[in-house]
Amino acid sequence: MTNLVLYRKYRPKTFGDVMGQEHVIRVLTNALLANKVSHAYLFTGPRGTGKTSMARLLAKAVNCENLQTMPHSGTNCKLQTNYEPCNQCSSCREINQGKAIDLIEIDAASNRGIDEMRELREGIKFVPVKSKYKVFVIDECHQLTKEAANALLKTLEEPPMHAIFILATTEPQKMIATIISRCQRFDFCRLKAKEIFETLEKILKQEKIDFEPQALNLIALSSCGSLRDAETLLDQAISFSGAESLVKKEIVEKILGITDNEIIFKFLNYVFQKQTKSAVEFLEEIIYKGIDLQEFAKTLIIYLRGLLLLKISPGFQDTLILLSEEEKEKFNELAKNLSEKELKDLLEKIMAAETKMKYSSLPQLLLELAIIE
Repeated sequence: MTNLVLYRKYRPKTFGDVMGQEHVIRVLTNALLANKVSHAYLFTGPRGTGKTSMARLLAKAVNCENLQTMPHSGTNCKLQTNYEPCNQCSSCREINQGKAIDLIEIDAASNRGIDEMRELREGIKFVPVKSKYKVFVIDECHQLTKEAANALLKTLEEPPMHAIFILATTEPQKMIATIISRCQRFDFCRLKAKEIFETLEKILKQEKIDFEPQALNLIALSSCGSLRDAETLLDQAISFSGAESLVKKEIVEKILGITDNEIIFKFLNYVFQKQTKSAVEFLEEIIYKGIDLQEFAKTLIIYLRGLLLLKISPGFQDTLILLSEEEKEKFNELAKNLSEKELKDLLEKIMAAETKMKYSSLPQLLLELAIIE
């Protein structure tokens, strides 16, 4: 498995390995325990939050030959005891290896027409080859054409007893209501930065690779709640480090095109002290250092949001941004310089500039105008 990328190599093999989706796990494992598995599920949520992994876990659980009530084998899940696939029987092994005949995965982005749905309707009549259930996972199901979605309707409503459908989508609003009404819907959440950090830390320990905690902090913050994005960035950082086998903060900064916390603090201090000339000159300086302005603006927004919420309640501090004790002190000092309203206004200006930057021929000017204002 050494040739696999991290998000495939460390794909969850039990419900206990899944991070941040306890509400989904509780319902699914209780349904397994009561033998009340539905014939159709709809998994929705942002990319990289575990929809397809959960679909495969459910397929594995319903066909597992040794499914038993046991403590979760993973350390991520807060649930203590429930049903888990054994990962030892032939059915579990085949799904883990991607060789299961009775698990049919369909990419609706490339199989979105009515002909493909008609073929599916014909194929669903045949009983499973080896397993108890034939499980159909339709990924990006919002991309099905209207005709294809309508062709799927009757099958979803009254499928054969041996068939289970799991639909996954990032855009449920684009799906027709009649399909949604035939499924049990589960909304997957974005992961918190702390949860992503803990997962990446666990991966690196298993890979026996040293790391700087600040490097994982940056990856966790920039992944915007997507564990898959974070694992992809970590993979890139490991390759960048080469024979050194040490994931450094500087490596992640180069990959992301962002700056360290010290530069962010220095820039915000100029802005908060209303030192317009120094702030504009500093911006010019970091541009010539090759820092990506779009990423710089995004990082500013993350820190300004943290400062605003810190103004609302000091209790938010440990859940917003992963900082060292020294950096937390600087963060608290910055929060004292502006009122809640001033922070809100500044955040709105930087957000407006960041939104327009991708369409501007001179993105630097938008940030300068925001600073001056």
